[in-house]
Amino acid sequence: MSSLDIQRQGPVARVFLNRPEVRNAFNDAVIAELSQAFTTLGQDTSLRAIVLGGHGKAFCAGADLSWMRAMADYSWEQNRADAQALADMLYTVWRCPVPVVGRIHGDCYAGGVGLAAVCDVLVASDAAGFCLSEAKLGLLPGTISPYVIRALGEQASRRYFVTAERFSAAQAHALGFVHELCSAEALDATVENIVAALSTNGPMALRACKQLVQDVAGAPIDGALRAETARRIADIRASDEGREGVQSFLHKRKPSWLDGA
Repeated sequence: MSSLDIQRQGPVARVFLNRPEVRNAFNDAVIAELSQAFTTLGQDTSLRAIVLGGHGKAFCAGADLSWMRAMADYSWEQNRADAQALADMLYTVWRCPVPVVGRIHGDCYAGGVGLAAVCDVLVASDAAGFCLSEAKLGLLPGTISPYVIRALGEQASRRYFVTAERFSAAQAHALGFVHELCSAEALDATVENIVAALSTNGPMALRACKQLVQDVAGAPIDGALRAETARRIADIRASDEGREGVQSFLHKRKPSWLDGA
């Protein structure tokens, strides 16, 4: 996978966009590789966290210029297929069962904002900059919109979708899009603190909690939801991991999944 640098250390995988010469802008090859990488990593039950970042001076500057030039001659059908591949990749990362920690630095533009939005926890350097720049090109942030609107919020999206203004990491943090804001020098240490926190939790509970948020967010609080959430807590209480976690807490010892930690 020449467009990605994938590293593995114990229960943590790190996926870096590896096209620093174009500020990690993506094209069809990058999209395909990200889809494959997150499909494969999501099937690894030993993983506790995936860090998603970029090598070089930027996280992701959006679409590659060469790719955009090629798309200028696409038919409607080709544009539809191309956009569907991007939509499917974003969904693959979003639905990856393993929690994804975004490591954001430098430019995070257009589709890069979408890639950040599908992460579960976002850590950003205070020097990072964000921009939903599509309208400047006469386009719209279509495939990324479901995730950006959820993560950035409807009110902020109403502004930044139509103005295509750049907004700072501090603004993104104030809006709740970025969870942790830090200096560039502290970026890796801050990411590692989040990863360490994830790694102490029950492996199956991590996955269940991630899916719970996705399934419950926006759902009506009706009888069906109450029944479903009660079923889920009953299932996990009765599971081997749930029983072990409660017993370890009551007996003031480490749970088995931390043996050797």
